[in-house]
Amino acid sequence: MYSVASYGEMTADRVRMDAYCSALQQTIKPESVVLDIGCGTGIMSLLACKLGARCVYAVEPDDAIQVAREAAAANGFAERIVFFQDLAKNVELPERADIIISDLRGVLPLNEHHIPSIVDARQRLLSSVGVLIPLRDTLRLAVVEAPDLYMKAVAPWDADAHGFDQSAARRIVINTWRKARITPDQLLTEPQSWATLDYLTISNADVNAEVNCTVVRAGSAHGLNVWFDTVLAEGVGFSNGPDATDLIYGGGFFPWLQPVELAVNDVVTIKLNADLVHEDYIWRWDTRVLSLGNSTQVKADFKQSTFFGVPLSLAQLHKRAANYVPTLNDEGQIDQMILSRIDGMTSLEEIADQLTKQFPTHFADWNDALTRVGDLSRKYSQARHERDAANPQS
Repeated sequence: MYSVASYGEMTADRVRMDAYCSALQQTIKPESVVLDIGCGTGIMSLLACKLGARCVYAVEPDDAIQVAREAAAANGFAERIVFFQDLAKNVELPERADIIISDLRGVLPLNEHHIPSIVDARQRLLSSVGVLIPLRDTLRLAVVEAPDLYMKAVAPWDADAHGFDQSAARRIVINTWRKARITPDQLLTEPQSWATLDYLTISNADVNAEVNCTVVRAGSAHGLNVWFDTVLAEGVGFSNGPDATDLIYGGGFFPWLQPVELAVNDVVTIKLNADLVHEDYIWRWDTRVLSLGNSTQVKADFKQSTFFGVPLSLAQLHKRAANYVPTLNDEGQIDQMILSRIDGMTSLEEIADQLTKQFPTHFADWNDALTRVGDLSRKYSQARHERDAANPQS
């Protein structure tokens, strides 16, 4: 989840905001119904109202939605914005939206459940002639020379650092991509299009493709820069690529296992896969470098994945094995007790009273117990879609 300060940084990104505003201006009509997915502190919903939307449904699971509610009231739009504090997949609307606007990307569009959320909203909540903003994102990549960025990641874990072998940590950071700003003079190959996400038709959250890059400038290559170009509406968009204005998104740097000296006309083949697993993506980037494109002269052959970028404890992995027979620890017993009493009849203070009696050594006082109960209530109690505007259909 983002902080309010982070939402402020997004709002202050003029390139991003001007493009979204232009897209809304191009699409909103006087009777438009707008669905704002991931509304945050509400700037897109406010803009939609200002531009004449009849009704805006604003969806946001985080408590930042309270800021959006207050902003709607302060700007005279409380009667036209209906707020849902929930995930879009749990929301039902009284009418189909004419426009769905969202920015659920992270540094890259392949971020958590961005694509499944858009697909679900498009199928259930968008009218048959409705419009999506953005329309599509095109992912691009290039091989880059980035010694400072590379060394910042790996230098602390080089084998001779302080005289110790820290290759276990190096293996993790070298299989982890990170946000970074790359400049055009760092590119060793021409940018290549890797994938296009057409949100009007996309159905699969996984994206896998192979591209070939020919080296156009000799240098020491340290990895890949991955970015996206977006089309919000026809003729309206922006890019977070190396030759574009620096945006809030940054770009993605995927390091190689080792730097590789490249010559002009060397060929770099990259297989880049992003597969959504549970809550986020596992990335894999396989790289093969051929000297002057000659298949018999391999300069490098790397296979990397964010799967190897996470510390793995054998004891914790064992707990996920199919044949493992678990028993609840104290923390699990506490949560089980609380959840068993969230029954629609028992108040949180009553549950906290019971908790202090059943687990007296775990809670210093009643307020500690109430905090624990409140945390689980917030996470698991059935959402009540508080609506700050009358149902326009009622």
